[in-house]
Parts: sequence; C-alpha cells; structure tokens
Amino acid sequence: MFIQIIQGKCRDQDKVRVLGDRWAKELAPGSIGWLGGTYGFTDDDQFVGVVRFDSRESAAANGARSEQTSWWQEMESCFDGPVAFHNCDDVTLMMGGGSDDAGFVQVIQGKVDDPAPLRELMGDTEMLHQMRPEILGATLAIEPDGTFTETVAFTDEASARKGEQQPMPEQFADRLGAVMQGASFYDLHKPWFESRT
Repeated sequence: MFIQIIQGKCRDQDKVRVLGDRWAKELAPGSIGWLGGTYGFTDDDQFVGVVRFDSRESAAANGARSEQTSWWQEMESCFDGPVAFHNCDDVTLMMGGGSDDAGFVQVIQGKVDDPAPLRELMGDTEMLHQMRPEILGATLAIEPDGTFTETVAFTDEASARKGEQQPMPEQFADRLGAVMQGASFYDLHKPWFESRT
C-alpha cells in the first residue's frame, strides 16, 4: 500500500467538500489504484487528507490523468499558501486500518530516527484494543527521512477523550511517550471518508 497525505490552510471548506464529492462521483470510477481516503478539517482550518493507493506507481499514474490535473487546479484555489504532500511507501495497518464509520479521527505527525519501535507499537493490537476499545483502527505512514503520519479512527470523540484519561501499563506508556515526543496532533471532529466500492 502507498499513502499520500495532503495538508494545507483552507479558506473555503464548503468548496472543498463540493469538489471532494465531485471527485468521488466523476473521477473515482476511472482512478488508477485508488483505494480510499480519510479527510477533514481542524479547528484552525487546516485540511488533512490521507489517501490510500495500491502502489506509488498507481498514485503517480492517477495524478497524471488530465481530468485529475484539472480537478486539482480548482481544488488548489481553495487553499491559502502552499499545499504539502507527504508520500509514503512504508505503511502499517492496525486493526484493518480504520473504519468509514468513525466519528472522530486524530492525525499524529512526528519524526523518528528509527521507525522500528513505532511499527512494533502499532503491531501490538491486542493490548491496545483491550486498553482502548473505542479505537476502530489506524494507519501508520513513514517517509524515508523518518517523518511519520499516524491516522487513528475512533468511534466518537467523547469516547476518545475518555480513553485518553485511562492509565496505560508503564512499559507501554514509556514506549509510546518516547516515539511521540514532539509530535503534532490534528483533530478531525467531522471526518468524511471515501472508499472504492
């Protein structure tokens, strides 16, 4: 799997939603290797899109389509300033990767020198699911320089906030704290999802 993260300061959320719906209706059926995506806005108007493809090659071929280029030119006009793209071949799925039924999504970004401990934490799903049953799944996308984007899907925000207050086993908490040090958190209170049917 290949994941592309798209981020930027949005000045027209309504138009982004309209264009997103149009892409799903008109462009998705002919897309190349597109599997789905998770999208939303933060409280400070940051747009975050986490888009899944079957490979980097498919993502590139999809982006080269003329209809995709025209659509993106219109979408890009909804942003203030540059839009950042993060392209990740190193992808780990937790509990199937998430759910389109999630009511709240948290996107976590940071950088690690060694991504192995982070992958190991993501793989310990049994312990995490016991501690945090409101987590429906997650994806972890890592760039070659160690920059990571983790996308965590929750049943709802109230349950997620309650779960944050629950104590973790000390060993797990120490490991998590070490890899998440300095990370940024983006809360998508009203996420939306698209998946290939």
